[in-house]
Amino acid sequence: MKTLEQYTVVSEQKSTTILIDNTSQQKSLQSNKLFKKGESIAHFSAASTLEKPTYLTVQVNTHTHITLEPSYLQYVNHSCNPNVFFNTTTFQLVAIKDIMIDEELTFFYPSTEWDMAQAFQCNCSNNNCLQTIQGAKYISAHILKNYQLTDFINKMLEHI
Repeated sequence: MKTLEQYTVVSEQKSTTILIDNTSQQKSLQSNKLFKKGESIAHFSAASTLEKPTYLTVQVNTHTHITLEPSYLQYVNHSCNPNVFFNTTTFQLVAIKDIMIDEELTFFYPSTEWDMAQAFQCNCSNNNCLQTIQGAKYISAHILKNYQLTDFINKMLEHI
């Protein structure tokens, strides 16, 4: 079980805190207030727009990948059992479950990414962990139906 001593506060925003794990040096974004399922956590916009993905972008459509503004949202890490969703139609980060104080905010990367710039091994330890994360393109529709997906990803799935 993780304890607060394992983390150092990097910065605090209105309703979230960026933490750094003192062992792994990985940064994460934690809630410092309660959020109810369906509640908007933050509005976001494009700090920059790129034609190709990077490990820091969120895909909006086929050739549009954005870096997030506010930039602290880049610390929302992946989980195969996420609690937030980046809605790239409304540009809102939304709670998809009730979120407690001190809970890490996580999203399902393939919910926004069709073909990621860098695949990685997931270590979320959830029962439904997909292990290798590389984008929605590589996941069966049967599995993806269990996740909230952006309008863009849903359109891409219609064309398969």
